[in-house]
Amino acid sequence: MHVLLVEDDLDLGPALLSALRQEGLTCLWVRRAADAQAALGAEVDMVLLDLALPDGEGLSLLRQWRSRELTVPVIVITARSTLDDRLSGLDGGADDYLVKPFEVPELLSRLWAVHRRHTRRAGERWVVGNIIVEPRARRAWLGEQALDLTAREFELLLELAREPTAVVSKTSLCQRLEPMGDPVDPATVEVHLSNLRRKIGPERVRTVRGVGYQLLA
Repeated sequence: MHVLLVEDDLDLGPALLSALRQEGLTCLWVRRAADAQAALGAEVDMVLLDLALPDGEGLSLLRQWRSRELTVPVIVITARSTLDDRLSGLDGGADDYLVKPFEVPELLSRLWAVHRRHTRRAGERWVVGNIIVEPRARRAWLGEQALDLTAREFELLLELAREPTAVVSKTSLCQRLEPMGDPVDPATVEVHLSNLRRKIGPERVRTVRGVGYQLLA
């Protein structure tokens, strides 16, 4: 999962960045609303949004995103704790609202809970046929056998399992494998995909020529 952290506090920002990375997530930290606007791309899976930013209101930013029908999940993290504040945040389009100060484990649990709801997954495990994926634990099985996957292979499997009936474009895979840098070369994706097919069975990944790939049950 790739998280966009929008937080202007110079103490809290680095602490959250470290915690998110320890959780195995990729994360980009920005401190301004303008930078958040520029950083919100298709590769972002979750936004952690402070409301008081140096160049504007986080709530205004959130409302702009929702008016543009951007569906990326957003968790508001703020010191504003009144009922009216919480209602304004949730009614403005936030998927959750967490009041500072908070414990990092609670933030992480809420983050994964929102992610499960957004991906329409009720539990910690994603099941596609006899393939089981645990995104948070970064583990996967083929039947009862644990899969020995590299980091790249696991990310590929995760992206394909996110919406099993969908065809995922090669361009999207190239970007999502390296959300904070230059997209991965398509030839490199092919190599990792070939290795993944060898481990889960070549028939489980369908190639749709000129479009992308689909994970089959």
